[in-house]
Order: sequence, then C-alpha cells, then structure tokens
Amino acid sequence: MIKVKVVGCGGYGGVGIVELLLRHPEAEIQTLVAATETGRPMGELYPHLDGFCDLPVLTPDDPAAQVPADVVFFATPDRVGMAQAPAELARGARVIDYSGDFRFDSAETYAEYAGRIGLATEHLAPELLGESVYGLPELNRSAYRDDQRLVGNPGCFAVGCILGLAPAMAAGLVERNSVICDCKTGVSGAGKKPSAIHHYPARYENMQAYRLSGHQHVMEIERALGQVAGEEVRVTFTAQVVPVCRGILSTLYGTLREGVGPAQVREAYEEYHRGNHFVRLYGRDAAVGTAHVRGTNFCNLVVDVDERTERLRVVAHIDNLMKGQASNALQNMNLICGLPERMGLDQPGAYP
Repeated sequence: MIKVKVVGCGGYGGVGIVELLLRHPEAEIQTLVAATETGRPMGELYPHLDGFCDLPVLTPDDPAAQVPADVVFFATPDRVGMAQAPAELARGARVIDYSGDFRFDSAETYAEYAGRIGLATEHLAPELLGESVYGLPELNRSAYRDDQRLVGNPGCFAVGCILGLAPAMAAGLVERNSVICDCKTGVSGAGKKPSAIHHYPARYENMQAYRLSGHQHVMEIERALGQVAGEEVRVTFTAQVVPVCRGILSTLYGTLREGVGPAQVREAYEEYHRGNHFVRLYGRDAAVGTAHVRGTNFCNLVVDVDERTERLRVVAHIDNLMKGQASNALQNMNLICGLPERMGLDQPGAYP
C-alpha cells in the first residue's frame, strides 16, 4: 500500500484528495497536516467523513507529521510547497503540489509568474524546478519520467482551457493570437476561508468578473498552448464567479484559419484526445453542463464551429475541485507510482 500524507487537509482541495484516497485500492492515508483547525479528528472537521477518516489533524511541527510517507500532497497556497517539499523529497517521498510553485521549469519563468501576481519572485528551491513536470497528463503524459518525484498540479482554470484548445493549436486550426477564454467558476474556487465578497448575501444572485488586470492561470495557459503550437500564444482571459458551489464552464473561441471547416476540427479533436479517457467530446446539440462532471475527473468538451463567423467555439466543463484540483492530483499519483492511470477515478458523479 502507498502511504500518503496530505498537507493542507483542512481546505477544499485537501478534503477532496482525502475523499478520493479513502476509495483508492492501493493507497492508505497515513498523516494529515494543516496550519489551522488542528488537534481534531478529520471526521469532526468534516462530519461527512465521520467513521471513515478519523485521523487527527496535526500541526506542521508535530513530530508525528515528520514520519516519512511514500507520497505527499501539498494542498496548500503558493510558497508553502517550495519551502517544505525538499525535506519530503529527502525522506524519499514523491511530491504533488497544488500551487504554482512547481508548474514552471526554471527560476526565471517562475519569477515572471510570481511577479505577475504580486508574489515574491525568488524561488526557495530552484534546484527542483528542472525535475518537476507540469501535471496535466492529457497534455504531456510522455514527459513523466519513470523516476518522477515531483509534479506541479495545474491551475483549475488552466485545465479546461488547455484541454479545450490544445487540439486546435496542435493542428494549426486557429489564428494563434485570436483566442478568447471566457470562464465562469463556482464560489468554492475561492477556497474555504470566509470573505466579505463570498458571504452568502453578497454572492446570491450575483455574478462578477474579477482579476481583469491578470489572473494567475493565464501564464500557464499561454505557456502550454505555445508549446503545443510551437510558437508564442497570447490569450484574452476573463474569469467570472457565479452563484453556484462548484464547477467551471469555459467558453473558448478562436478565429479559424482559411479553409478550416467542421470536419477538420472534429477530426483534430478526436485524434488529439483519442487516448485521453477523461476527456469526452460532444457536438453542438449535446445537453451537457457542469452538473454532469460534478465529483468526477472528467472534462466534457462541446466542440463546435460557427460557420457564419468562421470561429471555433469549444465549451469545456470540469469540476474545479476534482479535475481542476484533487482528482487530477490523484491521476498524477497513479502515473508516478506506476499504477493504472484510471485507478480510483473511473466512476460517474452524483446527479442531480
């Protein structure tokens, strides 16, 4: 059995991976760590886990939190993983980090990312960046080495945008700088910590765009799409929060290159995602929405061509807490531990 430690277990991303690990046939949760709400059983912190996971939530400095594990998930904000991952790796663990700490392969690229979003630009473990892999398997499964120790899990918005646009970029279907990402997320994307703008009266029947000056996931979207296209890509990205709990709906547009039609688009998407079990393709008439991926690792793509305006239109649906976070992280664990990629993940969600 794979012994697992979850750092940041108290947040939505942390409890999400705990839920998944409890159902995984080859993993066992060994240690739970958090910065707050410590000293309590996990089943008391989250009553739906009562009787299923009653391990105590430890502080980071508790000696029991230092016991070596086979895999460590950092369900933590930026700069936590980079500070603590070196010690976990030295103890022999494989590390999967939820934040932007290990999504980039050089200190210079990380500094550009951090500077854009107002973080300190110095990486605390730059020597590890070269061995990290950007953890979206459907994009770069072949980049995972047999001895992969470190994975930077992608940002939630980035997942839907990349999976929805990579086939078009790889096949050269759209003008590379014509791409628009119009993305709507549920309130859970802001995390568990209360704030005035996410207080129920402020959020109920209210929608708004935010971070128009620069969202933290734009750089990884442009970087991934540029690597697929073989040239620099710029996107216009707008994030909006809507009054639902979970789910991201990303409507993606790009101007088709001359001569590209619906048949060519469909062929490109089927070819690119042929080996990607967790990506499902639909036509324009499909009645699918975020409810149909809730609680799953699936990304549903409605692929369409607006022939009147000669634009590609792709609508991507993911659960921001699953494929946008915890279940994608578990998929990464399966890959780096030599397990079947779909283990513990190949199941439908709950509906309605």
